[in-house]
Amino acid sequence: QVQLVESGGGLVQPGGSLRLSCAASGFTLDYYAIGWFRQAPGKEREGVSCISSSNGTTYYADSVKGRFTISRDNAKNTVYLQMNSLKPEDTAVYYCATAMCSHWDVVPSRDNYWGQGTQVTVSS
Repeated sequence: QVQLVESGGGLVQPGGSLRLSCAASGFTLDYYAIGWFRQAPGKEREGVSCISSSNGTTYYADSVKGRFTISRDNAKNTVYLQMNSLKPEDTAVYYCATAMCSHWDVVPSRDNYWGQGTQVTVSS
């Protein structure tokens, strides 16, 4: 069964850090670009970041550039999103998904594999 599972969300104070993980089962992540998306209540889904399958291409939304870092460990079949200097506006449910990734944008891929989401809340 093909599955993506996110973990690492939680409640953090402004300025704090979290690391999200996206673990794959039932398929090998090596061949897929992976994106992180988020959706806050009442807002549209936003593409946050992505990493390509092979050449290391990454993308970051302007809202997170310089604060978030995406990486992958193919040996562990996992993609990570390190989030530093978190702000209240980063509060959302974060999803990982197979994606089409370029330096300029991230969109979900036709494979359409999604995780169940992990809640990130930034509040004092």
